Parts: sequence; structure tokens; C-alpha cells
Amino acid sequence: MIEQTLGNSLRYLREQNGISLRALAERTGFSASFLSQIENGQCSPSISSMEKIANALGVTLGQFFLSANQQVVNVVRASDRAHMALNCSRAEIASLGSLSNSSQFRASMINIKPGGLTGKDITPSISDEFAIVFAGKAILKLKESEQTLERGDSVTVVAGTGRQWRNESDSLAEILVISLGPYQ
Repeated sequence: MIEQTLGNSLRYLREQNGISLRALAERTGFSASFLSQIENGQCSPSISSMEKIANALGVTLGQFFLSANQQVVNVVRASDRAHMALNCSRAEIASLGSLSNSSQFRASMINIKPGGLTGKDITPSISDEFAIVFAGKAILKLKESEQTLERGDSVTVVAGTGRQWRNESDSLAEILVISLGPYQ
């Protein structure tokens, strides 16, 4: 179903650019009806037509097709998660997934054993973060303060803010972290 994949890519790129079908039709010289048929997977445009549309959207044909091949849904099985154990700090970070390799959206789960912490020092976040204590209780240490968060409590942290998580309870603390922003 390459027509549907290309159609989804066209719709995505057009909406990302804030362009209506009529405006795109004016830029390309194609009819809005033809562009709508492409978006709905009802026709298969030529490569030269796709190149003209890509140019009007400000992307290369290669970028257009990369967008078409991106997965809309990314399933990460619990057994397949990439994870990093921080043995000296009694913590583990597991990647729960992202929308794509180039996406700024990432989800991870931090598991901290009793007496553990995420690092020796307070470190700045490289992206905006939303975190919710999924299980247990954890202490979020910021440069100037500390907050104790229990199951269901959430916090937002602006990129560049120094933070450290630690667990002073007798049970595992699980913290779901959603990050949005640049990755280095």
C-alpha cells in the first residue's frame, strides 16, 4: 500500500508546514482534488509529481520518502527494551520508545532500588521533561530544593535544570519520564 504511505507522508508534511490543500495546489500547479486523492491513497503519483510536491513543501524527495517510511506506531516489548544499569547507584534506566530515531519525543522508566540514586551529582536535563512516580516513592533533588514524590505525583522540569532522583524508601521506586527536546 505505497499509495497510502505516501498519502500519509504528504498529509503529515503539509500539516507540519501549516499549508492547506488549496495553497499546496497553487504552489505545485496541481489541483486540490489531485492532491486530496494522493493523501487518501486513491492514486499513485509519478516521481516527478512527487518531486514537485516535495519542493513545494520545502523538503527533498529523499526526506519525503523517509517521512513516508516512518512508523506511526512504535511498539517496544518489555523484553526488548534497551536499558542501562547504574550498578554503583542502584538504579536502571530503560528506554520505553520514541516516535522515530530523529524524534525529540522519548519515554523512559527509571527504576531505583532502595538506597539508590540516579547519579552521584545533580546533573542538568538536556531536554524538557515530564515525570510521574509510577510506583513507590522518590525524592527529586534540585539545585535549591528537594521534593518527595509518591505514586501518582508528577513534575515538569525545564531543560537545563539540575536534578537527581533518589530512593530512601524500603521498596523499588519507578519513575516514568517523558522527554521532549534536543538530544546530543
